[in-house]
Amino acid sequence: MTPRTATLIGLSAILMWSLFAVMTVATGAIPAFQLAAMTFAIGALVGSLGWIGRPDAIKALRQPLIVWIVGVGGLFGYHALYFLALRFAPPAEAGLLNYLWPLLIVLFSSLLPGERLAPHHVIGALLGLTGTVLLFAGNSGHEFAPGQIPGLIAAFVAAFVWAAYSVLSRKFKSVPTGAVAGFCLATALLAAAVHAIVEATIWPQTITQWLSIVGLGVGPVGAAFYAWDIGMKRGDIRVLGAASYATPLLSTGFLMLAGFATWSAAVALAAVLIAGGGLIAAKDMVWKR
Repeated sequence: MTPRTATLIGLSAILMWSLFAVMTVATGAIPAFQLAAMTFAIGALVGSLGWIGRPDAIKALRQPLIVWIVGVGGLFGYHALYFLALRFAPPAEAGLLNYLWPLLIVLFSSLLPGERLAPHHVIGALLGLTGTVLLFAGNSGHEFAPGQIPGLIAAFVAAFVWAAYSVLSRKFKSVPTGAVAGFCLATALLAAAVHAIVEATIWPQTITQWLSIVGLGVGPVGAAFYAWDIGMKRGDIRVLGAASYATPLLSTGFLMLAGFATWSAAVALAAVLIAGGGLIAAKDMVWKR
């Protein structure tokens, strides 16, 4: 697989993640950790389907402890912190702090052997960050209360956790992507344990809610993680990091189409900045002869 192909596969994860918000809204009032347990279980099943007819494929789960710590720590740690942030902090501010992770991926990539951080990578990531600030600014207007500080800290730490997980995936390039199925299953079990302790179970009441949960598990919480793993291990990390700022923009677009959000000039300007930043960061790939 060429780096270009792997990068394109990684970009498909960004598209799937942009559907996360609108599909989550469609699930109704399902508690956060219960929803995580259900969707990550489905995501694990999606990955294990690739083992059909390949009995040896399950050997992908036989990995050193450090690989499991990074994999499960990245998936469960990030989502647990982000759910905590949304519970205690205003969604706009929590989302903005959380979306430092694309910039962090670009910056952290310079620490990898053989990777060089060029000016256009940083410029592209900063333009994307600027566009994201504009995108969230329209939903802001809250004054911080002391009780919101833990949520804001959780959102900030979550950004570092996801960026570290993503970049460290490159360090474990020899680990097959099939191992992500094991990480998803472990995450589902941990989320179920937390749910049992802190949440009351609420089962879906309509076919739409059930279909939304299945859709989340198959796409944003399933196939997206496998695609991201391929992109991080074999694609251009810097391009994928900068392009990730398209996630909140596309997410807003899907929410608009579903009637959960409205268009504004800030969204249009954010679109220009994020798209321009992505093109600048991907200059080498887009205009490669």
